[in-house]
Amino acid sequence: MALKNYIRDIQGFPKEGILFKDITPLLIDPIARKKCLEILVSSLKEKKIDKVIGVESRGFFFGMLIAQELNVGFIPVRKPNKLPYETISATYDLEYGTDTLEIHTDAIQKGDRILIHDDVLGTGGTAKAVCELVERLGGEIVQCNFLMELAFLNGRAKIKGNEIFAAITY
Repeated sequence: MALKNYIRDIQGFPKEGILFKDITPLLIDPIARKKCLEILVSSLKEKKIDKVIGVESRGFFFGMLIAQELNVGFIPVRKPNKLPYETISATYDLEYGTDTLEIHTDAIQKGDRILIHDDVLGTGGTAKAVCELVERLGGEIVQCNFLMELAFLNGRAKIKGNEIFAAITY
């Protein structure tokens, strides 16, 4: 099954000049969704993981499924003022602007082995910010795990030194 067949290109979203990769068709199809989860989890064999981070918002879909499959905790990393408890934050550059992410200060204990999951590795700004949050809380990053990598944007360079896996590469 070619997962790329379940990713729809949307020209000019969220602004002109961006070619957005829409994962909605993948989420709708239960067979494709299951296959995608199998591929994402296959990269984790024999790795000890304590918690999975899902990055707002599209990283929540498979992040939660991966955590469930691994029988480990799930940590949401969200945009500002969405988490109710005490947080720390990191600001980063996007392909189309800047943004900030937050995590609860008690989500990661020193030495926790963390899988970071997001839908796409683009320029690497989002992933770098999440890595920074994990490290500030004393976690150990096991892998940065993505549904898609837009390799032409060279996001790997911003998170080098971390193991990186993507189910689909463009």
